[in-house]
Amino acid sequence: MSDFIFSYDSQKVKKIATSNRLIQTEIPCSGSKEILATLDKYESRSMHGQLPLVWDSAKDFNIYDSAGNKWIDFTSAIFFTNVGHSNDRVSKYLDKAIQEKPLIGCYAYGNEIRAKYLEKLINYAGSNFQKAFLMSAGTEATEAAFKLMRMYGQKKSKNKLGILAFEGNWHGRTMGAQMMSGNKEQKSWIGKLDVDIHHLPFPYAWSIGDKSGEAFFHDSIKEIQSHGIDVKNDLCGIMMETFQGWGALFYPKDFVQAAENFCRENDLLLTFDEMQSGFARTGKAFGYQHYDVHPDLICCGKGMGNGYPLSGVIGKEEVMDLPDIGNMSSTHSANPMACLAGLAVLEEIHEKNLIVESQNKGKILHAKLNELMEKSCNNISHVYGEGLLAAVLFQDPVTNKPISVLPSKISELCMQKGLLVVHTGRESIKIGPPLTITEDALIEGIDVLSEIVLDNI
Repeated sequence: MSDFIFSYDSQKVKKIATSNRLIQTEIPCSGSKEILATLDKYESRSMHGQLPLVWDSAKDFNIYDSAGNKWIDFTSAIFFTNVGHSNDRVSKYLDKAIQEKPLIGCYAYGNEIRAKYLEKLINYAGSNFQKAFLMSAGTEATEAAFKLMRMYGQKKSKNKLGILAFEGNWHGRTMGAQMMSGNKEQKSWIGKLDVDIHHLPFPYAWSIGDKSGEAFFHDSIKEIQSHGIDVKNDLCGIMMETFQGWGALFYPKDFVQAAENFCRENDLLLTFDEMQSGFARTGKAFGYQHYDVHPDLICCGKGMGNGYPLSGVIGKEEVMDLPDIGNMSSTHSANPMACLAGLAVLEEIHEKNLIVESQNKGKILHAKLNELMEKSCNNISHVYGEGLLAAVLFQDPVTNKPISVLPSKISELCMQKGLLVVHTGRESIKIGPPLTITEDALIEGIDVLSEIVLDNI
């Protein structure tokens, strides 16, 4: 993580007034420091570390503080407001649940809203999938997929428990999810890790060299076989983050296709963690579609509920029905309000043609970011991503080593100029505006970022 520490003290900044941005006070505005200090006092510090902006309200692609300052949002909070902050349809549907037909929760009892949403969700997911299981948080979804892969393997053989995951990938903060994740430091609290979870190297461009993605995958399999793993009898599934989250790094296409072929040859389940990549974010309905493969399970969250807690696993019927009645449920699973939010999201994606919008605006985003990289005098090493998702990676222009302080500084300067980007604390700045952002606001935001980068390198 970056050593850069954001100050809570208000800074005098240049006033800005455009149709998309408004900065009219010091930043952070008056009162922000006290709110942030209260959070520091009463809340676990694990929740802190973001830019010192106290949100007061948000609408579509704009964020507002209590002083009326307005930001262009390049974060979608954290890639979940795909159909725009405080979306009118989402808000209307949630109001309806409270005012017209009050039904906030009903556990696993049937309700019409859940039935309607699940039918629409499966139709959206496509013919490869037949059933879904709904939850509240993304980490629950990856835990459920973990369970389903293990149950599938145990149905074949009691020893078929092994799961292949990837170094550097991230799947959540609960125990199973963290054990599948690649960050060794963040799962050190677990103590004894599951010996049947195996991590393959991620095919970074700088590590794959002249090999094809397919060859790199097969070499990785040979390596685990050399340690005594019987791939047909010891493994039950592969968990892949659709792209590596911190830097929007996608796999080589032939790498993923090799993984799919490997699963079919050895009777394994192929699972994608689609938290950041689902629901039109990358210019596809789901991000895995960039690889032309057919997974058995996909884990969804974030943009699924557009800010309302909703997650899920979508999969093939034979796999989704492995748990017996009552064996996989949760108190708030599939509650009517979450299902209404999810229903509104799917309707918005369809009616506003947001998959195509993400494709088209993504071309603008990536073209302009690549122009910035060319002007950066080697301070930017890569621009990664697809659709309305991008990551800009920074490096020392002399040593070519990743640096984290500069992108953290740039993130804060962007905030002071009415643009909010995703501060990762690493060498990357991530960008993912609501898919409803206007073209002029998108270009204005990229121009702000470009100006700040070029002024500080």
